[in-house]
Amino acid sequence: MKTYSFTKEERLKSRKLIETLFREGKAFSVFPYRVVYMPLKEPGKYPVQVGFSAATRRFPHAVDRNRIKRLGREAWRLQKQELYDHLRSESKQIAVFLIYTDKKIAGFSTLKDKISVILKKLQTSI
Repeated sequence: MKTYSFTKEERLKSRKLIETLFREGKAFSVFPYRVVYMPLKEPGKYPVQVGFSAATRRFPHAVDRNRIKRLGREAWRLQKQELYDHLRSESKQIAVFLIYTDKKIAGFSTLKDKISVILKKLQTSI
């Protein structure tokens, strides 16, 4: 059964984990996102912890930054199941951070397509 939720435990919030992710993680780009990921050692309830960000320098208004992050989370929520199933079958866990790099706010359909590419790339690289 597919679950289309995005719970609190799936969000990447630990400052220590985020610092480790940026220090030791691997990265790739799928415009308009830069993706940083790293396998996790500690077992948790969900196979992926994910975080989203948009630069204050590119989007000085919080409304725009929040909109970008909201669209990204929604696109992730709707398409994450295939990656989750793959990671559960191999009993692996990862932390992922998506950084929005474009100077304009992209539409939801564009972001959904790009998140789909990111999910496939993560699935093949792990």
